[in-house]
Amino acid sequence: MPEKKDMENKNNTGTADENIIVGRNPVIEALKSDAPIDTIYICGNGGSLGLIRKLAREKDVVVKDAQQKKLDQLSGGASHQGVAAIGACGEYVSLEDILEVSAKKGTAPFIIICDEIEDPHNLGAIIRTAETSGADGIVIPKRRSASLNATVFKTSAGAASYVPVARVPNLAAAIDKLKDNGVWIFGTDASGSDYSQTDFTGACGLVIGSEGFGISRLIQKKCDHMVKLPMLGRINSLNASVAAGIFMYEVLRQRRAAGK
Repeated sequence: MPEKKDMENKNNTGTADENIIVGRNPVIEALKSDAPIDTIYICGNGGSLGLIRKLAREKDVVVKDAQQKKLDQLSGGASHQGVAAIGACGEYVSLEDILEVSAKKGTAPFIIICDEIEDPHNLGAIIRTAETSGADGIVIPKRRSASLNATVFKTSAGAASYVPVARVPNLAAAIDKLKDNGVWIFGTDASGSDYSQTDFTGACGLVIGSEGFGISRLIQKKCDHMVKLPMLGRINSLNASVAAGIFMYEVLRQRRAAGK
């Protein structure tokens, strides 16, 4: 049991750890001061919670409705008053910023597109491999996706400090924009062709689907080509970050072999 003094310190500061702000007034003040907030979790409506929702909309901060149990977990025992805000651990960039990376390097764009990867450990692992394999950046949707929180940063082993991440309101529209810039979009799915027989040496975007459902139907329709990994055992799928790593290193292998 923590001492009473410790609990009082938590309640007075409104924080359960350095990355979480809890309590209505602390969250309101954080929004007003333009503190870097990634996501706000709220249980309930009306009163000051309604004001928090309004301020969050104005600041373009994601708000998620949550159960009391979720807030209890986030607050670590502090008095949360039905709201907790997760501080952003990094800044997001634009699609143009990611395309500029390859332009400066003089190489064909190499971009990873995450379609609803909700496990922060998976997103962190994908970012780590993206950094080591030479990818230009990551694209994630604003909703139904893990974000640049403390868990992602820790799992990425620091790579999240170096890999640009664009957080877009509409993933399909973002893919259209990449295609307009000459990027060929490769979806990863069991219905595709053998990845080792696919040419990744040109401008390419790899779409990695969600942990449970793979690539959504809408995003599949946006893909120019589908690729798959061979599955020789009784299990017919791989962890999303493991599969992403294999695809990314195939892109790297082919480009090095082609001298690109």
